Amino acid sequence: MADLEQARAAKARLRTELAGHHGLRGIGLVRVRHGYAVRVSLATAADDDLPPDVDGVPVRVAVVGEVTAQR
Repeated sequence: MADLEQARAAKARLRTELAGHHGLRGIGLVRVRHGYAVRVSLATAADDDLPPDVDGVPVRVAVVGEVTAQR
C-alpha cells in the first residue's frame, strides 16, 4: 500500500489530470487498511471514468451528488 507521501503525490497528479472534469466534486486522501488511497468525490456514477490507481496508489470513488452552498 501507499504511504502518505506517495498518496499526496498521486493526489496532485490526479488533480491536474482531472482539471475541468464536469462531475468532479472533490479530491482527498483516505486511510485504507495498510496505507492511503486517493478519494475522488463525483456528482454521479456516470462520471466514473477514472483509473483504478495512480502511480500504484489506489483510487476510491464516492458518489456524493450535487454540492451546494448552505446558508
